[in-house]
Amino acid sequence: MRFILTAGGTGGHIYPALSVLNEIKKDKSNEYLYIGTKDRMESDLIPGMGIPYEGIEIYGLSKTNLIKNFKNLNCIKNSYKKCLKIMDEFKPDAVIAFGGYVTLPVCLAAKKRNIKVFLHEQNMLPGKTNIFLSKMADAVFVSFKDGVRKLKCKNIIYTGNPVSQRAVETKKFDKTELGFSKDKKLIVIVMGSLGSTSVNEKLLDFLRTFDRKDTEILFITGKKSFADLNNNLIVPKSTKIVPFFENLPSLMKAADLIISRAGASTIAEIMATKTPSILIPSPYVANNHQYYNALDLVNKNISIMLEEKDLNKQTLTEAIDEIFKEDTIKEIKKNLRSIKDLSSSTIMLDEMTKIIKDKNGKKKGKKI
Repeated sequence: MRFILTAGGTGGHIYPALSVLNEIKKDKSNEYLYIGTKDRMESDLIPGMGIPYEGIEIYGLSKTNLIKNFKNLNCIKNSYKKCLKIMDEFKPDAVIAFGGYVTLPVCLAAKKRNIKVFLHEQNMLPGKTNIFLSKMADAVFVSFKDGVRKLKCKNIIYTGNPVSQRAVETKKFDKTELGFSKDKKLIVIVMGSLGSTSVNEKLLDFLRTFDRKDTEILFITGKKSFADLNNNLIVPKSTKIVPFFENLPSLMKAADLIISRAGASTIAEIMATKTPSILIPSPYVANNHQYYNALDLVNKNISIMLEEKDLNKQTLTEAIDEIFKEDTIKEIKKNLRSIKDLSSSTIMLDEMTKIIKDKNGKKKGKKI
């Protein structure tokens, strides 16, 4: 079969797509193509991995700049025409969209050519593009059982997040390779692949003062922030600073606690690796969806949430003390172990295959 995958803008959209692509690759007869933007994260990452790639020029709509929006409407029109041509040439059996505005013209072109369209929604609250496209989708796969609000599709299937399957399968990292002790607790702090300028100063205040004999810290700054932070930060010897870590799930399996944002991929990896967490949701994302992602874990009693407006060295220290209390950490680990691991990528591909092969297009997957 032939598949077009489309996702753009952030790792939260792109990495689930790559996880499903890895599943597609297992059948050597399958063919695939990735469609993304010309200027965002995927435009370098995907071709660099040797994956066939088509870039289209498209930008997000602005709430204030009408001139920019007018220009982008023309980009959408041109992108739609290009996608129609791609559909005619590649002749896919299905388009799988994982979010981001780049998916709009791709899915519209697919429907125009009567090609099956599938969506994956990573967050508790769906994005605008997925909400719009859901009414024409053959199925929508969701990461959260409760993450169905506003979706218009009649065939909504709970699969979990595909990145969780990769996280389950990855091997535990040997933390001694970074110079950490086998006998001490390890806290990993990471605020996304780029880092977070808005919380860096608060984290610096915390790192300068947090020094305990039984605990070590790895601060993953993000490539964008590393130079500034590393040049200006004096920290205890128990803290190490790196710009990036290639396989975060393997590191999480070696950690006693992760302090992070509450993006969909991170949430999935936390549950897959069974890592206790303190979540600091970004308030700058659409619909404040990271807050609701984090709230779901708090309600399951597997995480503590600390909102950015309340973050300082005292509140973060208190949250760490709370989570490491014997009764608290015992309960959190018990609840994490009780979460069933899902082979999300396998489930998605199986469900898509059933629908594609159903000649009448009436076969439905297992609904929530």
